[in-house]
Amino acid sequence: MRVRLPPLPPVVKTPTCNCELTKQAEVKIMEHRFSPIKSKEELLEAIVYVHLRCFALCRKVFDRYLPVSGNIGIFCHYANEYDFLTGIRKELTEESNNWNGKYFRLHTPISVPTKDDVPRATYTYLYVRKPDFHTEVGDVDFVLGKQAFEELKRQVAEKATRNGVDLLYRPDLDMIRLSETGSDALPYITTKYMSENVEP
Repeated sequence: MRVRLPPLPPVVKTPTCNCELTKQAEVKIMEHRFSPIKSKEELLEAIVYVHLRCFALCRKVFDRYLPVSGNIGIFCHYANEYDFLTGIRKELTEESNNWNGKYFRLHTPISVPTKDDVPRATYTYLYVRKPDFHTEVGDVDFVLGKQAFEELKRQVAEKATRNGVDLLYRPDLDMIRLSETGSDALPYITTKYMSENVEP
């Protein structure tokens, strides 16, 4: 499945408020880009957006693009949106071929073509995330060699910011998350391709 590239919208900064709000209240008043997604076409637009945003952050941190693990996640922000996208996900994926009951293998991989200097990438697994505290549109996993990954973990322990991008090690996942103020997509760094997780 090849998708057309829509124009890349600008990054939208989180609205600010002079009043003190809890994190849960802030989540409720935030406007979510794309959500609620109401069609397969809008889902593909969100996938392309997450792809491009995550690649941009990857380049900003490493000064190069890393290969993708093969999975892409789309975050839901409403219960009915999650139900709707789960239905689409079931149409697009193999229910029995999954990792952790979250990442499901696509019948037809989704290929996002090259745009400017951002390379083409193919996603073979799709994840639809239940609504929670996340306000982002979605995430992509990138693969880094084990030695370089261990070195990056040490750097994160000493300094958690590189070129304005925050790096956070997630020991529960053994992954490193990249995030930037105003960005609504989350790249993760791992050492494994998704196929290695699903097919040991």
